[in-house]
Amino acid sequence: MQLNQIAELAERIRGNMEKVIVGKSEEIELIVCALLAGGHVLLDDVPGTGKTVTAKALARSVAADFSRIQFTPDLLPGDVTGMSVYNQKEAAFEFREGPAFTNVLLADEINRATPRTQSALLECMEERQITVDGVTRQLSEPFFVIATQNPVETAGTFPLPEAQLDRFLIRMSMGYPSAEGEMDVIARFINNDPLAELSPVATAAEVAEARASYNAVRVSEPVRRYIVALTDATRVQSGVSLGVSPRGMLWMLRAAQTLAAMNGRDHVLPDDVKRLAVPVFGHRIIAGFGSSSRSHEIISELLRSVPVPTEDAGADRFEP
Repeated sequence: MQLNQIAELAERIRGNMEKVIVGKSEEIELIVCALLAGGHVLLDDVPGTGKTVTAKALARSVAADFSRIQFTPDLLPGDVTGMSVYNQKEAAFEFREGPAFTNVLLADEINRATPRTQSALLECMEERQITVDGVTRQLSEPFFVIATQNPVETAGTFPLPEAQLDRFLIRMSMGYPSAEGEMDVIARFINNDPLAELSPVATAAEVAEARASYNAVRVSEPVRRYIVALTDATRVQSGVSLGVSPRGMLWMLRAAQTLAAMNGRDHVLPDDVKRLAVPVFGHRIIAGFGSSSRSHEIISELLRSVPVPTEDAGADRFEP
């Protein structure tokens, strides 16, 4: 797939989702970026802000298999991955696939499940495969997880461990719409349900092709050094007990390449990195008080303190 086709594909998906999700263009752009980069998204927000609707709008925009799991404390790993069931007629065990065998998986209220069940998603998200009873089965491509969690209701929940948080490319909040946006929501939903009327505008094959093509976007050495400098700064910043890992740095690189392609460019700008710093790095550092808002503040401080490459004569050349 050509880079200009990636931009056109992203615009199709984004425009279709905006028929349902009002006033959240930037948030939708990040979700589409994660989809095309091959990452996963964690939507962390209070109830009623459109987390589940956003996931369903994305799934309906792409003609791909979709599954939804409502995570609860009694959910078992086999309920996610599938399990072997004894077939009395055949007198043998046979494997029955779980909802994780899909293209787009909505893990609703993921923090309500036990750590054992949460860990069932780790292999799926990182390696695109599931191992049950010693047999490894590959997942379909593309495989994309949108997980949601409610940060307010903490009773009966199990916070995601750092190892699983690191599997998400982006962690973000939808937030409340503006007053004008809420008037638009009422106008759209008062007589109809835009989500029910949403039709696909892309295919799973197109998404998979875009994932194999975004790495054609060039990343100059100064921009690479900027990504490394930001990553290293998270590890030495005062008040941070755990900084961004090399895996997080590589995901930043992939996301920046994808974002550049989505905006019709064949090269990454420092602004792409700055745009992605909070959603990509914010959940990968542990601040002294463990607050996500504090982590975001720290990333914002680093963006102001780490020198940014300046543009030279060439469109894709930068020098410190």
